[in-house]
Amino acid sequence: MTPQLAFDRYEAICNRLPRPIGNPGLGQRISSLAEMSEHADVFVFDAFGVLNVGETPIPGAADRVKQLRQAGKQVFVLTNAASYSHAQSCAKFLGLGFDFAPEEIVSSRDVCEQHLGLFQMVTKWGVIAPTSCDISSLPAPACHLDDSAAPYDQVSGFLFLSAQDWTAQRQAQLIQSLRRNPRPVVVANPDLVAPREHGLSLEPGFFAHALQDELGTDVQFHGKPFPSVYQEIAARVPHVPAHRITMVGDTLHTDILGAQANGWRSVLVSDHGVYANLPFESFIDTSGLVPDWITPSI
Repeated sequence: MTPQLAFDRYEAICNRLPRPIGNPGLGQRISSLAEMSEHADVFVFDAFGVLNVGETPIPGAADRVKQLRQAGKQVFVLTNAASYSHAQSCAKFLGLGFDFAPEEIVSSRDVCEQHLGLFQMVTKWGVIAPTSCDISSLPAPACHLDDSAAPYDQVSGFLFLSAQDWTAQRQAQLIQSLRRNPRPVVVANPDLVAPREHGLSLEPGFFAHALQDELGTDVQFHGKPFPSVYQEIAARVPHVPAHRITMVGDTLHTDILGAQANGWRSVLVSDHGVYANLPFESFIDTSGLVPDWITPSI
């Protein structure tokens, strides 16, 4: 998957995504967040492409977060990485050199799990994630799905956490099972791709939208750019107006769109994520998703 193909795919499914409210941003160029920090009380950071690339921290990112906190700003991480439990997420960022408190880390998986209890008809979840992924916190019994065909028909709902070990064969088995017996599909990572050290990986959103293309399946998404994760952040800062919250991310159709759909302001990081070394201006022009600010790095 190339950045251009990923962008084209996001454009093709834009009717399934939230819509921005208000006017686009101005796309003002800045050298770092220090130049616009007076305009925000709360900074919400995407992880991949902003704080880290794969398992490598971006130079200077941890220091910038500390500086913003010292200036009296509230800081959060809002990540679509859904294969980690909350404790594992906290440990990950600590290992990368960031000093986020547990309550400052919000993952799409955390929010997704809060909503799974609404599916009272689901007595067992079929989980799409590596077997190393801890699923003990789910509110109903669950099993990992692999190459064995039988479990696909035995579960009463499907939960997409990670596409790390997902294959075309497993995707075909899922489609066949849903065609025989439609059941709820919940996705805790809506991303199509994610920046890694050696390129872009395919993420759960890629496969979930393929399901919708194939079957017309109604999929419930939790994670950027969908509303529930923004509602979770807003509930933690109830006295902060939406326009004083700034999302900092590297992707137009997740980070920037999600912010604009909730009345937040936005910063696009251009040099480390999906659009690194690319003429990202053309992506902005085509999509019409213009952030308030653009910076090479935070």
